[in-house]
Amino acid sequence: MARTREKLKAAARTDFGSRSSRRLRGEALVPGVVYGGGAEARAFQAGEREIRAVLAGGQALFDLELEGSKAVPVVVKEQQLHPVRGNLQHIDLQEVKLDEAIQAEVAIELEGAETAPGVKEGGVLEHVTREITVEALPTEIPERLVADVSEMQINDTVQLSTIAAPEGVKFVAEDPDEVTIATLSPPRVEEEPEPAVEEEAELVGEEGEAPAAEDGGDSGDGGDSGDSGE
Repeated sequence: MARTREKLKAAARTDFGSRSSRRLRGEALVPGVVYGGGAEARAFQAGEREIRAVLAGGQALFDLELEGSKAVPVVVKEQQLHPVRGNLQHIDLQEVKLDEAIQAEVAIELEGAETAPGVKEGGVLEHVTREITVEALPTEIPERLVADVSEMQINDTVQLSTIAAPEGVKFVAEDPDEVTIATLSPPRVEEEPEPAVEEEAELVGEEGEAPAAEDGGDSGDGGDSGDSGE
């Protein structure tokens, strides 16, 4: 699976603290740290646009070239995004050796949803598991995995076991049959208000009128008693 790796050029970072980080972000730069390689963690800064361009390529593995140092292969360890604006706030990278297997998160995409019989019948397709941990050599980490849902009927489920792992890649899951990728549920039917509630209210009203009529009758009886008094 030979391919050209993306390269991110960065500068060493010597100023630290929240004030320094805010200043960098104001200049469209992102603070970061690269770990591993048998050396201490190294702080760096790089342009957010350049980082996003590298990550947009979809490759789990790319090269980091710190100013004045040789480029080294790295993978993303962690990203921090702004909770509202969504822009990149900080990034941690992990230096790797190309001949040693690593674990990485890979996105799972659904394919064929528009032709699935259950979807055409109005069923609701839910993408349950959107990424999975895999283990492989850094150069063999796939950009993405694809789950075929084109044959799904209503009440069907697709498990991880239906996805064939690429050569040299192993899924890090105890039991692939227990990992649900997608489900297709019956159409959601909105229940209309039951008229029985209104009917019950009418019945209560009618029953409430009955005692009033009886009271009138009792008054009449009282009048009769008065007559007998005469």
